[in-house]
Amino acid sequence: MAIMGFGELIGMLKKNPKKIVFTEGTDGRILEAASRLLASNFLSPILVGDEEAIFAASEECGYNIRGAEILDPKKFDRMDEMAEMFCELRKGKGVTIDKAKETLLQGNYFGTMLVKMGMADALLGGATYSTADTVRPALQLIKTKPGNSIVSSVFILVRSRATGDSEVLAMADCAINIRPTEDELVEIAIEASECAKIFGVDPKVGFLSYSTFGSGAGEDVDRMRNAAEKTRLKAPDLAVEGELQFDAAVSPRVARTKCPESEIAGHINTFIFPDISAGNIGYKIAQRLGGFEAYGPILLGLNAPVNDLSRGCNAAEVYSMAIITAALA
Repeated sequence: MAIMGFGELIGMLKKNPKKIVFTEGTDGRILEAASRLLASNFLSPILVGDEEAIFAASEECGYNIRGAEILDPKKFDRMDEMAEMFCELRKGKGVTIDKAKETLLQGNYFGTMLVKMGMADALLGGATYSTADTVRPALQLIKTKPGNSIVSSVFILVRSRATGDSEVLAMADCAINIRPTEDELVEIAIEASECAKIFGVDPKVGFLSYSTFGSGAGEDVDRMRNAAEKTRLKAPDLAVEGELQFDAAVSPRVARTKCPESEIAGHINTFIFPDISAGNIGYKIAQRLGGFEAYGPILLGLNAPVNDLSRGCNAAEVYSMAIITAALA
């Protein structure tokens, strides 16, 4: 199923083609996605790894990657320059040139520096390693955007309707921040809303809780209510409600009973969860029981697009996430 706005994302990239780094160049799923991209004219893959090993893997899998740019950290002709920049970015951390070169032999750090040096526009990794191994180099080298204090994440969920169009939702933060503070929740909500707009969503933001407008009490209720109010003040043009229970957020009938004064309750499409447990469980329930396709986690708040793949991903998901990641550039 095509994600809403996917054709538009490809159209954007055709007008302004990008380069994307894949940090795991020998992985069969990466190679299949790269072969599809090479047949297009809107996104050029850069594969990190040993050239002979990458071509051997592609031949074994039966994927044509002729024309792909392959960069091997061990043979990279700008390694001295890259190591010097790495040391400058990690100034005060006791990193020597030799230590920098050793670290840059790792695909995740090498690929991140390619983005930092402007040799690529975006990065996609994590098919064989953890989210932390994708996020850590990005935080250390690309760093957060001015005004942002954290990296967060959003999942875009898509489900076909009988009418032929798609229902699109955004859920955050389901992958990075364990228990965000009020101010961090504000940042997550604004970043998730901006990302949702790329997929054609007119964001209506709900801060989720076990309480609706004071029906329950507790520290977590206060945190979500206060975060909603702070978001309204910081982003007055954004439609925001909270705190809300999930049924009041999505059911107009329930909203008329629990919070009849709200203009957007019952119609929420951008969900802000109180913690990573609720978020991770919530998006997976929507995916597994609700029939939604889940795209993400899409990382938010960085100076350049870096995204993380699930280790259980397939080639189609790699291809989709590559387009999404490059479009964010």
